[in-house]
Amino acid sequence: MTNKIAVLPGDGIGPEIVAEAIKVLECLRQDFGLEVELESAVVGGAGYDAHGVPLPPATLDLARAADAVLLGAVGGPQWESLDIAVRPERALLQLRSELALFANLRPAVLFPQLAAASTLKPEVVAGLDIMIVRELTGGIYFGTPRGVHTRTDGQREGVNTLVYAEHEIARIARVAFDIATRRGRRVCSVDKANVLECTELWREVVTQVAGDYPDIELTHMYVDNAAMQLVRDPKQFDVLVTTNMFGDILSDAAAMLTGSIGMLPSASLDAQSKGMYEPIHGSAPDIAGRGVANPLATILSLAMMLRYTLNQPEYAVRIEAAVARVLDQGLRTADIFAGDGEQVRTAQMGDAVVAALRSS
Repeated sequence: MTNKIAVLPGDGIGPEIVAEAIKVLECLRQDFGLEVELESAVVGGAGYDAHGVPLPPATLDLARAADAVLLGAVGGPQWESLDIAVRPERALLQLRSELALFANLRPAVLFPQLAAASTLKPEVVAGLDIMIVRELTGGIYFGTPRGVHTRTDGQREGVNTLVYAEHEIARIARVAFDIATRRGRRVCSVDKANVLECTELWREVVTQVAGDYPDIELTHMYVDNAAMQLVRDPKQFDVLVTTNMFGDILSDAAAMLTGSIGMLPSASLDAQSKGMYEPIHGSAPDIAGRGVANPLATILSLAMMLRYTLNQPEYAVRIEAAVARVLDQGLRTADIFAGDGEQVRTAQMGDAVVAALRSS
């Protein structure tokens, strides 16, 4: 069966890194028999420039019809003056909401070849393998009321609302526990239950769900402590499950443990494991068009797509092994270059991964 993939390059470095991922897909299709069909559409700032909205209806229709979505990145300074309702980042929130992509999986894995690129001591991060499970369609990013209004005393006031229903907490907790059964059997739920009633409920519901997984060890941690512990002793964690905003922040912090945010892929899944796959980094407008961005997070996002949505884990293993071989060869983009090996450009890194695939 041929799987249809919606390709949404987006803005900034998005088109550059997605182009390298497409090279990998084409290699798998031509050389290894992967049955995929690709169709591209504009999104984010590119969507606004072409159609006046960051998520044009045709793009949303394509994403709905596809088996999986590959996204580059959205946003840039040229759109920051727009009303918040039509800024490029709104496209991400709309896609997550419209496709019901409630579970965001963000692995933080340190390739041993990049230990020197991490800002932490090698002995602290060597062997790092964490999965952060972030709730993606609720919480403060979606809660209402929200907005900026003027009070009766003339002062402007900004309002965002943190809200979670029990079923939203339970379903993301089950995703985390299910993943933990295939890993180290440990889940740490991150909240701020000492001051936020919403996350007091979060802790209560996660604890209830844990009763269905007696072989999984559940611990709880306040988010400020979790941020500190990620830097102090990151290998204590196996699976972290947390709210939308906390997961957004903690996963970016975890990215730097691996040497570069340019190495981290992500998956956003619905209840049937249909997913949108993207690197966790942004559009990096400061380096857009220079051909120096790291495409490995996007390429590794393909591996997650093949594993979680397309049910083709053998191809996922091939991609991950090819990335490891390229790193073994000493090839590094600027963000992971620590003075050793050979510094290469975006397209060279993509070509190297394809060559490693073909030599496997």
